[in-house]
Amino acid sequence: MPFRNVDVHVGNRLRQRRTMLGMSQQKLGAAVGLTFQQIQKYERGANRIGASRLYEFSEILDVPISFFFDDVPQPDAAEQEAPALTSPAIVIAAPAESSIAGEREILELVRAYYGIQSHKVRARMFELVKSVGKFQEK
Repeated sequence: MPFRNVDVHVGNRLRQRRTMLGMSQQKLGAAVGLTFQQIQKYERGANRIGASRLYEFSEILDVPISFFFDDVPQPDAAEQEAPALTSPAIVIAAPAESSIAGEREILELVRAYYGIQSHKVRARMFELVKSVGKFQEK
């Protein structure tokens, strides 16, 4: 995968987590000493996020650094011919809908899920959603 695509993916994950927490770009920027415009550039993948800055983001957003690399798309066949610099990432199937509306729906669902106070109820909802997701009409 070209590095540019990784930068875009990491930026998308940054935006996703920040949005999930209900944090503005301005508030995140202030926490690390940046303007909201710089945060926008990171989130679009226009600017590459350095290791120390990624560490800061992981601390502020309360996620492991690996969160930013979860679900990195597999390289296509042409890209696989090039020597890999690192071991391949484990890829989890992403939702078929990748539109902005789909992302917002997912974020709203996750916020609602974590808004459930009872651990037992959350666990039951999780199992319900998994079982419904497996059901497909033919």
